[in-house]
Amino acid sequence: MYESQFEEKLYNERREKLRQIGELGQKAGLSYAEATYPNHYRATHTVAELLPLGKNADGTEKTAEELAAEHIEVSLAGRIMQHRLQGKAGFAQVQQGGERIQIYVRKDDVGEDAFALYKLLDLGDHIGVKGYLMRTRTGELTVHAQALTFLAKAMLALPDKFHGLGDTELRYRQRYVDLFVNTGRNQESGSAKAAPQPPVIPPIAPVILSEAKDPRISPEAATTPANVSDQGPGNVREVFVKRAAILRAMRRFFDERGYLEVETPMMHTVAGGAAAKPFTTHHNALDLDLKLRIAPELYLKRLVVGGMDRVYEINRNFRNEGISTQHNPEFTMLEFYQAYSNYHDLMDLTGELVKYVAMEVNGSLTTEFNGVAIDLGKWQKLSMREAIIKFWPAERFDGRLIAGDPPSIEDFATHEAFDSMIERAFASIRSAQNVPTSVLNNVLYQFEQVLYQGGDSLGRSIATLFEQLAEEHLVQPTIIYDFPLAVSPLSKVKPDEPDWVERFEFYIGGFEVGNAFSELNDPDDQRARFEAQIEERKRGDEEAMAEVDYDYVRALGYGLPPTAGEGIGIDRLTMILTGSKSIRDVILFPLLRPQAKAPAAE
Repeated sequence: MYESQFEEKLYNERREKLRQIGELGQKAGLSYAEATYPNHYRATHTVAELLPLGKNADGTEKTAEELAAEHIEVSLAGRIMQHRLQGKAGFAQVQQGGERIQIYVRKDDVGEDAFALYKLLDLGDHIGVKGYLMRTRTGELTVHAQALTFLAKAMLALPDKFHGLGDTELRYRQRYVDLFVNTGRNQESGSAKAAPQPPVIPPIAPVILSEAKDPRISPEAATTPANVSDQGPGNVREVFVKRAAILRAMRRFFDERGYLEVETPMMHTVAGGAAAKPFTTHHNALDLDLKLRIAPELYLKRLVVGGMDRVYEINRNFRNEGISTQHNPEFTMLEFYQAYSNYHDLMDLTGELVKYVAMEVNGSLTTEFNGVAIDLGKWQKLSMREAIIKFWPAERFDGRLIAGDPPSIEDFATHEAFDSMIERAFASIRSAQNVPTSVLNNVLYQFEQVLYQGGDSLGRSIATLFEQLAEEHLVQPTIIYDFPLAVSPLSKVKPDEPDWVERFEFYIGGFEVGNAFSELNDPDDQRARFEAQIEERKRGDEEAMAEVDYDYVRALGYGLPPTAGEGIGIDRLTMILTGSKSIRDVILFPLLRPQAKAPAAE
């Protein structure tokens, strides 16, 4: 439990303080348990509710005289984040719900035992305070304490108050500390000073909740990325407040449009609905091997067959794949389906959804991600083939493009035409001179991936070339539509191009955020594609389906109406709307490799 002998020593010192606090409580008639770990406290206000009480209706601050005349009595509870004692008085900062307020404690007001309690408090302790609002000579809104109640002792020391919890991995492992320490205030200078002169503490701006579009989001966070800071991780709590607001806004958006929220199984006998390697588990009572859900798609489309024309689910998915700043094996998705619609209908709906959520959460269509301002109000649409042409390598040597001239649409029509285009690009790259080695190797790598990942499939090769050349450039909101059939086993084929399907993905910040298509509803075609997936798996594709989902094929046999469906990554969208650089920054408890036990440091 202890990370060092020093920490163990400090823990024992605080245990002794807790014992003394218990004795003080017993003097007041409480049991030792009630004095050291009480089970409740009646607060009249949260800190967020207190701060506006220091302002007039016109937004100006109430003077000390005005507050004295009103004599606003309050009772609050929170965690001590700053603490200064001198003589017979002291000041402290109490934090609750992500907000802070100063308290002033004087021995003559609270009594000898309560002041003895105050002297036994440490940073991180929870207390209850009863008193009235006042303003110090420096203008700080303050609760003048008349009574203190001990609520809980922090037995472990908080991280350095000026730097917070800075180690990224440690923040993820100890999110319970990260949330209350990294509030964006870590760089504020100065700490509370004692009477007789009031302290000079940087004033905490009052929060007027009505100024935020969502009342649970502070106004200042509505216009600045919650997790971007030059000096640290920023306001970590605000990221997760916004994440919750994103989910509420999504539910409101779909509920208002006649969608029904549903819940589908998380344990499947057949893993389907996505190209991914599943996690496996075992049901003891049924003696049945099961897979954790990789996507809810096939169950949601069963519901459309059953007459639920508009359904959505906010779901947890589990894919046994790699981890990166954009990937986590356990993640959250929104998936929705709309009968009697196609992928063009969802293109329009997607733009409406993202703009609606951005306004509800941030009050703005502009967000900053990786130092780039993104306008969520402006969307471009490109077919996959058009995107490859548009983002063909722009590096030049001797007055020409390093990979030769961009291809034409005809170069994607047949395997022979595509192979010829790739060969021309390789010849041009290899003949390049006076080009930095890093640039040359990067372009060469992009085209080599087409050979390694595309294999014998024209569709896979085209999709790989798109991923290598275009994805990183799709920072502003972009819809990429019309995908190869080879990488879209559940999509409806385009009537005029049988090797292409009615599918789109949308990109923001340089990565995919959502995936949608007109749903395949021909049971015979669907069964054939499932069987083709089995063959792909036999050839070594671990992400291909391991068996045919015959029940789903049977469901299609009862008639799936023309339907469009889409899945949107909640984690990635949250990254965009909060300016978070890693997916782990928007997941409360990301999975990490267990720490190796090390000998206790001296």
